[in-house]
Amino acid sequence: MENKKRLRKNPSRETCETIIKRILMTEVLQHGRNRHFKKAADFMDYFESLYPPSDALSKQVQRAVSALNMPKDDDGYLIANKTADQFVQEQEISHMLADVSATVNPMEDVQTVFLSVPVPMQPLLIQRIEQLSAFEGKYITIVPSSNGLLFYTDCKNQLLILLNSLINQG
Repeated sequence: MENKKRLRKNPSRETCETIIKRILMTEVLQHGRNRHFKKAADFMDYFESLYPPSDALSKQVQRAVSALNMPKDDDGYLIANKTADQFVQEQEISHMLADVSATVNPMEDVQTVFLSVPVPMQPLLIQRIEQLSAFEGKYITIVPSSNGLLFYTDCKNQLLILLNSLINQG
């Protein structure tokens, strides 16, 4: 009985990290993003419900938040499942994509056309196809392969007609 009345020991830093990650993931799943946790002190109500309040517990939670090295969003809230370095890299990519007005094109409805041509001919052929206005809007991209060019297109019939007419002209 005496042992049960003893206060529980403080958690390890690793345990605190695991709990903090779980809290943040729950927050993101429930609200779409973290809207409550900016610093270690914001986690203390939860930890103090499990462990006796103490300076040691506070320091352990602070160490855990620090060790997780989580970035903060524009409002100062911690971002779950990313390190500060990952966040910086993602921001760099985001800026690069914004600078070129990049778009995402789902490929579910895209078809392929394969043009069999020798590898040495591919770079020059791609360059000429890109310059020829007749090909404008006929393909999304051209990918060189080991024995030809692979076209991704959303107007397969028009591309086939054009390619076959060029092949038969020669």
